[in-house]
Amino acid sequence: MTGTGGPLAGIKVVELAGIGPAPFCAMLLADLGADVVRVDRPTAVGGKTDLLNRGKRSVQVDLKHERGAEAVLALVEQADVLLEGLRPGVTERLGVGPEQCWAVNPKLVYGRMTGWGQQGPLASTAGHDIDYISLTGMLHAIGRKGGPPQVPANLLGDFGGGAMYLAVGVLAALLEARTSGRGQVVDAAIVDGAAHLGTMLFGLLANGGWRTERGTNLLDSGAPFYDVYETSDGEHVSVGALEPQFYAELLDRLGLAGEVPDRDDPANWPELRGRFAATFRQRTRQEWAEVFADSDACVAPVLSMSEAEVHPHMSARETLVRRDGALQPAPAPRFSRTPNPPPGPVAEPGADTEAVLRDWKIPSELLGSGAFGLGKP
Repeated sequence: MTGTGGPLAGIKVVELAGIGPAPFCAMLLADLGADVVRVDRPTAVGGKTDLLNRGKRSVQVDLKHERGAEAVLALVEQADVLLEGLRPGVTERLGVGPEQCWAVNPKLVYGRMTGWGQQGPLASTAGHDIDYISLTGMLHAIGRKGGPPQVPANLLGDFGGGAMYLAVGVLAALLEARTSGRGQVVDAAIVDGAAHLGTMLFGLLANGGWRTERGTNLLDSGAPFYDVYETSDGEHVSVGALEPQFYAELLDRLGLAGEVPDRDDPANWPELRGRFAATFRQRTRQEWAEVFADSDACVAPVLSMSEAEVHPHMSARETLVRRDGALQPAPAPRFSRTPNPPPGPVAEPGADTEAVLRDWKIPSELLGSGAFGLGKP
C-alpha cells in the first residue's frame, strides 16, 4: 500500500486521470506520503516508465456507465482531496463536479488544473504550456539578444506555474478545512502561476532594472558573468558570479585578475564576454570543473540528465535514484522527522481496484456493478 510514511501520511487523494501538470501534482503528493488513487479510463494503457504515476494506485472506472459517477463519489466520500485537469465544466457533466462531490463529502478540497483557468475568454479553448507562458510575458523574456524566444521545455508552465501552484493551493485549502470544516475549489491556472513566478522580474521592470529586450539583463544572458560558455571539448560550463567577492575569485581562477575592464559598465560587457569565451575554450569541461571544484566562483559543469546521476554531490545526496531500471528524481523536499518514502512503483491502470475498495472501505457490490470497467483482480 502507498501512503506509508512522509508528512502527508493518512491523506487520501483521488486523481482523475489526465496528462501533464495534474498527474505531476498527484505524484508530488504521493512522494510526500499521501495515498493517491488514480481513476483511469477502462481503455487506459500503462507504462512502467510513466514516472508521473509512481507511488500511486489505480482503479479503472467507466464514467459513462450508469453507476460510474457513483463509483467515483464512493471514493470521494473517503478522500481529503480530488485532483482533475479537464476542461472547465467537464466533471460537472460527468456527475463528479464540486457540488456533487461536496454533497457526499463537505470537507473535500477540489483541485482544478487548467492552462487558462476556470473563467476568462480563453477558458474553454485548447492550449499547451508554450501558449500559456506566451501570454504571461515569461516566454518573451527567455532568449539571447537578437534571437527568438527560447522554449524552456514544459518546466516553467506545466510543472512550475501549474502543478506546483496546484500543490500549494491544495495544501493551503487542507489546512483551512481543518478549521472551517468545509472544502473549496482550488483554481490553479498555468497563466496565473507562471506570471506569479515572474514577480521579481515584474518588480525589476517597474523600477527600471529590467529591459524587455531579451538577452540584455543581468539574469538572462545579458551579463557575461551570468552565462554559459563552451569548453574545448564542445561541452559547456555555467557562470553565476554575481557578487563582487565571487566575481573576484572567478577572475583569479581564470587567470584574468587585473586584465579585464570594469564589469560595472555594461559598455564593457562585449569585451568581457569575448575574454571569458576565449579562456573557457582553452580547457575541457572536466578540467574547468577541477579548477573550480573547491571555489566560491559559482562555476559549474553543465551536465546532461544521465551525467547528473554520477556527479559526486548529486550522488552523495541521492538526488537522482533508480527504480525498476528508470533513472528518476528522488522525492523533494526532505523532512527531518517524517522522511518521505522512496519513490513508489508506477501504477498500472486498474491493477489496484480490489485493494483500494478494501482499504478505503468502498461497498463491495460496486466492484461487480460494471462501473469499475476493466479493474484487475
